[in-house]
Amino acid sequence: MSALEEIEPTSTAAMRMHGEPFEEPAADGYLLGGFTWRHTLPDAQRPVVIINAATSVRCRHYSRFAAYLFGNGFDVITYDYRGIGESRPAVMKGLKASWSDWGALDFEAMLSRAQREFPGQSIDVVGHSFGGCAAGLAASGHLIRRLLTVGAQFAYWRDYAAEHRWRMFGKWHVVMPLITLFCGFFPGKRFGWLEDTPTGVVRDWSTPAARYERRPSGRALMEKTGVLPFANVRAKALAISISDDPYGTIAAIERLLDYFSHAQKTHLRIEPQDIGEEEVGHFAFFRSAYQATLWPIALTWLQTGELPPDTPGRHVPRSQTL
Repeated sequence: MSALEEIEPTSTAAMRMHGEPFEEPAADGYLLGGFTWRHTLPDAQRPVVIINAATSVRCRHYSRFAAYLFGNGFDVITYDYRGIGESRPAVMKGLKASWSDWGALDFEAMLSRAQREFPGQSIDVVGHSFGGCAAGLAASGHLIRRLLTVGAQFAYWRDYAAEHRWRMFGKWHVVMPLITLFCGFFPGKRFGWLEDTPTGVVRDWSTPAARYERRPSGRALMEKTGVLPFANVRAKALAISISDDPYGTIAAIERLLDYFSHAQKTHLRIEPQDIGEEEVGHFAFFRSAYQATLWPIALTWLQTGELPPDTPGRHVPRSQTL
């Protein structure tokens, strides 16, 4: 009998790996799809974790990690932003969706769902890549107790790793927007470059601005609200970066962390060699191959707000300049 079977009755076996599907409308009525890992008996002492995906990565990518958290005592919500995976419309061309929509509308809807479906339970958030940025764009960010981000940044091209910078600039800031202009959306699946992606998201990603409020949807959000809502987040925040992640350089991680002005922030930098690996990169953290090495760091942080004593890597000083 597995550890999960000891915790939950066998009737939840199919849900453990894939979750229970749901649909949730955002404030503007857009219907979002996702999955819930829910324990049978409610418990106000049990936290619920919302997982924010990377740009144009389906929430199914995080299912094994979600099942791991579920098996260690959390309820878990995964979901797809509008235009992606379970939240993809029949026609992508003409879909109005941006990075700020993904945070201010879609993630906000998940915070509301967590409050309604798991009343009285603490809300923790895991954000991968842009998902860490999305955590700061919801008006209800004050609800977040603990925040864990992995490789979280908003794709400022000068922050890309130097040895990959110009190739990445050409791919994401030249080729991707040109194809999007021609197609009306970015057909990423056709090229093997992530999921198909809405035009507004491509516009935000490819704009070469060092400040989020200078990205197209960042400007629009500022004009609408007068301020970006990152300061609403007062959580204990752990930002994990991997040294061979060409997106998640120290400068990129710190650039985003600076927006979370009222969070208690820790930046942990891990070398692949610290965990006996030759490479990890930007996407591999959530693969089950790292259940014994990287996932316990995330688990302990979500459980206690602290790092395990034997945590690999080093702390990046908060005074480090960009």
